Amino acid sequence: MRASLGQLAELVAAEGELLISRRGEPIARVLPMVPQRRRPDHAELRQRMPLLGSSSADLIRDERDGR
Repeated sequence: MRASLGQLAELVAAEGELLISRRGEPIARVLPMVPQRRRPDHAELRQRMPLLGSSSADLIRDERDGR
């Protein structure tokens, strides 16, 4: 089985999809991997966030003063 995996990988790379059947009935479908997007790191996420007009401390102070 392990020796066949290399051949299966080559077939999938060449064909894009491989259908495995037993006695004419399909039993498995082998598909190529879809490349996953890279997740942004913490610094990238912080850069994307819009800056607030007020600081968190100011917002909390205003909320407390309103009580």
